[in-house]
Amino acid sequence: MSGGLYIPEPQDKQKIFFKSKTKYTAYGGARGGGKSWAMRNKFVLLAFNYPGIQMLLLRRTYPELQENHIKQLRAMLNGIVPYHTQEKAFLFPNGSRIKMGYCKREEDVLQYQGQAYEVIGLEEATHFTEFQFQALTESNRYSGSMKVPFSPRMYFTCNPGGVGHSWVKRLFVDRNYTDKENPNNYLFVPAQVYDNLVLMNEDPDYVMSLEALPEKRRR
Repeated sequence: MSGGLYIPEPQDKQKIFFKSKTKYTAYGGARGGGKSWAMRNKFVLLAFNYPGIQMLLLRRTYPELQENHIKQLRAMLNGIVPYHTQEKAFLFPNGSRIKMGYCKREEDVLQYQGQAYEVIGLEEATHFTEFQFQALTESNRYSGSMKVPFSPRMYFTCNPGGVGHSWVKRLFVDRNYTDKENPNNYLFVPAQVYDNLVLMNEDPDYVMSLEALPEKRRR
């Protein structure tokens, strides 16, 4: 329960993601693991619990963002937090904000230069290029709107494959770091469809469909 809003009990892997204060936390792996639900509710909880926090939630395209997050958030926050279509943001009464963004083209990420967000989330992080990720780290800083200490951080959800597969795998799975990257700043939470008990109970046919895929695609 937060801000008068009921949020169901998260699964065990989702709890790890919720509790993480690591600078870069990735929740990745299988489809159907409940990753998008965790990202969405993580942002809402942060908004209610840290007045004035500024957050940016991105997917590669706006239609994807609309289908996977905006629609669900508008239903979830209906009558509590308004969505401002022109600004593409949920503006909370306590000054917190969830800005919805996208980077369809490589250069689209430059629209966030000079902006500041305590939290940035990349949904389907493997759809973003390494340049886009690095550019966004420049905007992951104190915004000046908060009244309590908060360490800026980024959250990622991901599936294998995509243009950003290599950099995500290097940082979070292989843990192969350069001299300027601190290993303690990276946490990977592996997701499996079997973690999602709600999906397992409500739609077991989906799990069977995944198991029936060709071996390479299934892996």
